[in-house]
Amino acid sequence: MSAATFQCCHHVNTVAEPTYRISGHESFACRYTWLPKAVRGLKDNSKLFSDDEKAMVDLGVGKNMVRSIRFWAQVAGVMDTPSRGMGHSLSGFGRALLGEGGHDPFLEDLRTLWLIHWNLSTDTKTPLLAWDFLLNRWQEPELVPSVIIKTLHKEAARLDDGLSAVTIDQHWDTFLHTYVRTRGRKGEIQEDNLDSPLTELELIVRVGERLGDGNGGRAESVYAFRREEKPDITPELFVYSLNDFWNERHPMESTLSFREIAHGHGSPGQIYKLPEEDVRARVERLAEQTNDCFTYVESALLQKVQRNERRESLDLLNDIFDGRRNHV
Repeated sequence: MSAATFQCCHHVNTVAEPTYRISGHESFACRYTWLPKAVRGLKDNSKLFSDDEKAMVDLGVGKNMVRSIRFWAQVAGVMDTPSRGMGHSLSGFGRALLGEGGHDPFLEDLRTLWLIHWNLSTDTKTPLLAWDFLLNRWQEPELVPSVIIKTLHKEAARLDDGLSAVTIDQHWDTFLHTYVRTRGRKGEIQEDNLDSPLTELELIVRVGERLGDGNGGRAESVYAFRREEKPDITPELFVYSLNDFWNERHPMESTLSFREIAHGHGSPGQIYKLPEEDVRARVERLAEQTNDCFTYVESALLQKVQRNERRESLDLLNDIFDGRRNHV
């Protein structure tokens, strides 16, 4: 089944209005082995995902999981969308990160997981609804599932009346379990290999429970984004994300305001849920860390970052894992 999409009718700080994507994951959050499996499979067969029946044998999973793996490989940026009649191909990002001889082929590094989160959250053409809406536009301090589901239903209805309530519910559930470990009936955490690797980021944490709306008065868990400094988002990873944000959303600009970098739609501050003071500390060090590729300029009236050289994302990706400092 192809991914359900609908046209967005409001401005979201991109050059063109996006087409939201809300299904295609088949209600599965991405699992630990899926992206490495997809990369290895595509290396040997570019048409791996062209035949679901054959892919079931090659990947050792059921048909719905084949479709889910294909979805996650696309939205995580490790494979390109194929031209008509052609097979899929690994993206430069996918080869550099997870390919043979890549930086982290088995998802063992938290920086890899942050990069995957970044890609899931920053697509400007076909963004995932829950990721785009909740990371950029959700203003409440807590994530209450029953409230969020109602909000997403209203948003979907406003944009396209043809979407089913079940589809929206499954989309929210998939978003949540991308970042929060699943639990069994008695509350025990399930086996790691059944969970999403992004649960390791602890981007979303459980903060309590409350009586749910419209679920028979049963208690529901309440969550929140972890809004604190994140040392595992290294300076090189922050620079990569800033540069990618700049290329994708502000390609014609030579400067960006500090506020845009900290709070703009799809910005590093928003997507990583970094405190404003942490973003400020990071941009103040940019000139030293990037050999003046990026420089922070502050005056009584203006705080901005200037980009003195446009860089390609793959070059900066290598810097993340090579551990080079003071060089971009």
